[in-house]
Amino acid sequence: MTSQSSEKKYRAIGQLPQGDAAGQNAVDAPAGAGPAAMSGAICRLPTRFADFALHGYADPATGLEHVALTLGDFSDGAPVLLRLHSECLTGDTLFSLRCDCGPQLEASLRAIAAEGRGALVYLRQEGRGIGLINKIRAYALQDTGADTVDANRMLGFADDARDYRFAAHIVQSLGIRQARLLTNNPLKVRALEAQQVEVVERIPLHAGANPLNHRYLSTKAHRMGHLQD
Repeated sequence: MTSQSSEKKYRAIGQLPQGDAAGQNAVDAPAGAGPAAMSGAICRLPTRFADFALHGYADPATGLEHVALTLGDFSDGAPVLLRLHSECLTGDTLFSLRCDCGPQLEASLRAIAAEGRGALVYLRQEGRGIGLINKIRAYALQDTGADTVDANRMLGFADDARDYRFAAHIVQSLGIRQARLLTNNPLKVRALEAQQVEVVERIPLHAGANPLNHRYLSTKAHRMGHLQD
């Protein structure tokens, strides 16, 4: 992957289609026009799971930078094992037990490594799109008895403010047209299919449940429509 030919290959597939990723929790086709951008950055990323390629992307509509980790060759057109993972500093990096994000990230990377082929798109949408500081504020409200949905609403935010349209563009840029999606969230399925990425299989992802996040997981299932199969 570090060869000049590999670098050219990845830069070629990294050019994103036309589109605008603005909007809240959006899954529909973009209303505006404008080129989605890639930084042109790619490198090898050896991890304890596998030796991935790391692709960098920049969303011109939001200024946010996202990454994709890929493993294997997607050129045969076969469905690709895929995870869309939103940033969670507290869970992914600081090992918080308030959520299941860190264990889901690790389980996804392990699954991709075991298969030898797949992609994980890591989206800078901290706190379901409300940002780190507001997530901390929401956590403080949860400490007083609010659940994750009510805490967001008390702060004036949507239950889930994430936008997956740019994520779908990243997936398309990688040459993925059919996906086996690791998720419990039906919204992610709809978001990809709205951008002509066919989800041929939804694979449940259950990891990281513990006594401290039981209410959080229950709220996601009963108030946000996350599946428990």
